[in-house]
Amino acid sequence: MAHIIVVGNEKGGSGKSTTCMHVATALARLGFRVGALDLDLRQKSFGRYIENRIAYAHRAGLNLPTPDYRDLPEVDPATLQPGENPYDARLSAAVAALDPVSDFIVIDCPGSHTRLSQVAHSLADTLISPLNDSFVDFDLLARIDPETNKVKGPSIYAEMVWNARQLRAQAGLRPIDWIVLRNRMGAQQMHNKRKVGAALEELSRRIGFRVAPGFSERVIFRELFPRGITLLDLRDTGVDQLNISNIAARQEVRDLVRELNLPGVTPDF
Repeated sequence: MAHIIVVGNEKGGSGKSTTCMHVATALARLGFRVGALDLDLRQKSFGRYIENRIAYAHRAGLNLPTPDYRDLPEVDPATLQPGENPYDARLSAAVAALDPVSDFIVIDCPGSHTRLSQVAHSLADTLISPLNDSFVDFDLLARIDPETNKVKGPSIYAEMVWNARQLRAQAGLRPIDWIVLRNRMGAQQMHNKRKVGAALEELSRRIGFRVAPGFSERVIFRELFPRGITLLDLRDTGVDQLNISNIAARQEVRDLVRELNLPGVTPDF
């Protein structure tokens, strides 16, 4: 069975699609068969990223390792069981089609609570939740006492992950490995950065996730999207001399893939 990686939270602008693309492409470059689904049916940023990649590779005559992206199939309402949700059926059909031809399936969730996102979380073997490094986004995971910065309790999103874990346990599936990524961390050791880090460590022990460093705020991430390339592709596209920022950003990708501790994966790109 394919190992399913779900990238999700319920806030936009945290770097979910960038994370999806770099993880999926890293695995493809390592020789794995990688399927890809985008559950944000309106924006489809992950899907468009891959489409841009295919178009750019064709124009440039490059053979870039690329995830196998699929749109969710439509389903005939007449084929649904009584009470069956059509979105459940569409996601189930998409995963079933990718499973026999994939080692990993990377699923990008929308930045809001949807039925598709809820079901996808219950399918996750690995769950990645990118988080901008501030208490504004920390609220996604838990409620904080404004005076003491102590964790008062889990958020609605954390409770959804808990429910997904319960469903998997009842089905006899392996537990979800939940990783929270600290994206867009400032370069300096600011006081707020330390407070967010301390709160995350406390919360991780209470609700069971691992904290990992994600991607720093870099202009290059916005520049890569139109061509559909990632930091791992720069040499293939004719960039022989990487600047210090690009080298550091590429190392962040390596560190992330290593931190995920995926089965059979040894990052050597």
